[in-house]
Amino acid sequence: MNQVNYQKELEKIINGMAGAGEHLAPALFLHSCCAPCSSYVLEYLCKYFRITVFYYNPNISGTEEYRRRAQEQKRLIAVYNEEHKGYPISVEEGDYEPGRFFEMAEGLEDCPEGGERCFGCYELRLRETAERGAEGGFDYFATTLTISPLKNARKLNEIGQALAGEYGIKWLPSDFKKKEGYRRSVELSGQYGLYRQDYCGCAFSRRDRAADR
Repeated sequence: MNQVNYQKELEKIINGMAGAGEHLAPALFLHSCCAPCSSYVLEYLCKYFRITVFYYNPNISGTEEYRRRAQEQKRLIAVYNEEHKGYPISVEEGDYEPGRFFEMAEGLEDCPEGGERCFGCYELRLRETAERGAEGGFDYFATTLTISPLKNARKLNEIGQALAGEYGIKWLPSDFKKKEGYRRSVELSGQYGLYRQDYCGCAFSRRDRAADR
């Protein structure tokens, strides 16, 4: 089976938009897991899309940690807008619903990170993004999650494409770690002094990181 290059698929869409001449930039409803992961993605895409960042992450363990990450996301967007990096970026914060995450994860508590529990978490967050994006009349939806070397870009794109068909909104394929995207996100995190953690956010990843240490 041929491996899909999702970065090239994204570039085809962007190049097709550029070839269409004068037009209103498409509206993108972009799920973001955190400011550091979104840093490069926003810098890259805000030149081509009118982006609304959807901060929906019920997987994050602890209200204080959730709030800190949410505020850091909003701070980064405000700075980017002040710097006029591209089209103005909006932000919408979803509800913090950790109960939904733990309901999804029931029976999967001991799965290794990157396995079925993570796939369920991808689906939970992307489903909410697709539903809200479709309701809001956005042209595309996407996620920043593919920038992480620890996240399964193929699975994320498969889930996104399936949800696109279900909700009637186009999925924007991506593998943002490609073309030095992850490296650039680390640079931007340092440049803007972004708060970073060494685990994805859920109680299980925090447990596993503590055990590794």
